[in-house]
Amino acid sequence: VQLVESGGALVQAGGSLRLSCAASGDTGSSHAMGWFRQPPVGEREFVAAIGWNGADTYYEPSLNGRFTISRDNAKNTAYLQMNSLEPGDTAVYYCALGDAVAPVPDLYDYWGQGTQVTVSS
Repeated sequence: VQLVESGGALVQAGGSLRLSCAASGDTGSSHAMGWFRQPPVGEREFVAAIGWNGADTYYEPSLNGRFTISRDNAKNTAYLQMNSLEPGDTAVYYCALGDAVAPVPDLYDYWGQGTQVTVSS
């Protein structure tokens, strides 16, 4: 299984970005897709996750509804729409594929290489 993120960029505070995560290979029973982020200082943080049918979603509450996760199964791709970006959102963003819609990294079996998002003030 290979996950490839794209869409990271340098953006000003208040701006928006959409990240993509394209999956390929035999994912077996892993159907939930999640987004995590690694800030310059600190541990990896959960951002959002989505189930196979797109109806089940889970967000980090502190994001206050600024981010939206979605997926297109026909394209084997998940997306993260990020609005009202803040400097504190600066991080490497990773997508992951796992068995459950959950904020726990250990529940995800496959990870991408990450894409850098930098938000300037």
